[in-house]
Amino acid sequence: MPLSELASGRRVVGVRQVLRKIKMGQLEKLFLARDVAEERVMELLEEAQRQNVAVEWCESMEMLGRAGAISRKATAAGLIKENLKNIE
Repeated sequence: MPLSELASGRRVVGVRQVLRKIKMGQLEKLFLARDVAEERVMELLEEAQRQNVAVEWCESMEMLGRAGAISRKATAAGLIKENLKNIE
Protein backbone atom coordinates (compact mmCIF):
# COMPACT_ATOMS: atom_id res chain seq x y z
CA MET A 1 0.00 0.00 0.00
CA PRO A 2 1.74 3.19 -1.17
CA LEU A 3 0.84 5.49 1.73
CA SER A 4 4.27 7.07 1.28
CA GLU A 5 2.70 9.05 -1.58
CA LEU A 6 1.02 11.19 1.08
CA ALA A 7 4.41 12.47 2.23
CA SER A 8 4.35 14.97 -0.64
CA GLY A 9 3.09 18.53 -0.45
CA ARG A 10 0.24 17.54 -2.76
CA ARG A 11 -1.75 15.88 0.01
CA VAL A 12 -5.06 16.92 1.48
CA VAL A 13 -6.44 15.35 4.66
CA GLY A 14 -9.99 15.27 6.01
CA VAL A 15 -13.35 14.29 4.57
CA ARG A 16 -14.55 17.81 3.74
CA GLN A 17 -11.33 18.92 2.09
CA VAL A 18 -10.99 15.69 0.13
CA LEU A 19 -14.60 15.84 -1.05
CA ARG A 20 -14.13 19.44 -2.18
CA LYS A 21 -11.05 18.52 -4.21
CA ILE A 22 -12.80 15.53 -5.81
CA LYS A 23 -15.78 17.66 -6.84
CA MET A 24 -13.40 20.23 -8.35
CA GLY A 25 -11.74 17.48 -10.40
CA GLN A 26 -8.40 18.07 -8.69
CA LEU A 27 -7.86 14.75 -6.92
CA GLU A 28 -5.62 12.05 -8.38
CA LYS A 29 -6.01 9.39 -5.69
CA LEU A 30 -8.27 8.87 -2.67
CA PHE A 31 -7.07 7.12 0.50
CA LEU A 32 -9.65 5.74 2.94
CA ALA A 33 -9.34 3.99 6.30
CA ARG A 34 -10.94 0.54 6.52
CA ASP A 35 -12.00 0.98 10.15
CA VAL A 36 -14.53 3.72 9.34
CA ALA A 37 -18.29 3.19 9.15
CA GLU A 38 -19.33 2.80 5.51
CA GLU A 39 -21.89 5.60 5.66
CA ARG A 40 -19.11 8.10 6.53
CA VAL A 41 -17.27 7.44 3.27
CA MET A 42 -20.08 6.57 0.82
CA GLU A 43 -20.27 10.10 -0.62
CA LEU A 44 -16.50 10.09 -1.16
CA LEU A 45 -16.59 6.70 -2.86
CA GLU A 46 -19.49 7.67 -5.11
CA GLU A 47 -17.86 10.95 -6.15
CA ALA A 48 -14.50 9.21 -6.71
CA GLN A 49 -16.22 6.71 -9.00
CA ARG A 50 -17.93 9.53 -10.95
CA GLN A 51 -14.62 11.38 -11.37
CA ASN A 52 -12.57 8.21 -12.09
CA VAL A 53 -10.34 8.77 -9.05
CA ALA A 54 -8.26 5.79 -7.92
CA VAL A 55 -9.06 4.54 -4.38
CA GLU A 56 -6.54 3.01 -1.99
CA TRP A 57 -7.51 1.50 1.35
CA CYS A 58 -5.49 1.90 4.55
CA GLU A 59 -5.82 -0.47 7.49
CA SER A 60 -6.71 2.15 10.10
CA MET A 61 -7.54 5.79 10.69
CA GLU A 62 -4.44 6.06 12.87
CA MET A 63 -2.14 4.87 10.05
CA LEU A 64 -3.80 7.22 7.59
CA GLY A 65 -3.38 10.18 9.95
CA ARG A 66 0.30 9.42 10.40
CA ALA A 67 0.82 9.01 6.65
CA GLY A 68 -0.91 12.36 6.11
CA ALA A 69 1.45 14.01 8.61
CA ILE A 70 -1.24 14.99 11.09
CA SER A 71 -1.25 14.29 14.81
CA ARG A 72 -4.69 12.68 14.91
CA LYS A 73 -6.66 9.97 13.15
CA ALA A 74 -7.94 10.55 9.61
CA THR A 75 -10.89 9.06 7.79
CA ALA A 76 -9.80 10.20 4.34
CA ALA A 77 -6.85 11.72 2.56
CA GLY A 78 -6.10 12.49 -1.02
CA LEU A 79 -3.34 13.20 -3.47
CA ILE A 80 -3.86 16.28 -5.62
CA LYS A 81 -3.05 16.01 -9.31
CA GLU A 82 0.59 16.73 -10.06
CA ASN A 83 -0.03 19.75 -12.28
CA LEU A 84 -2.02 21.55 -9.54
CA LYS A 85 -0.86 23.24 -6.37
CA ASN A 86 -2.52 22.72 -2.99
CA ILE A 87 -3.64 26.30 -2.36
CA GLU A 88 -6.36 26.72 0.24
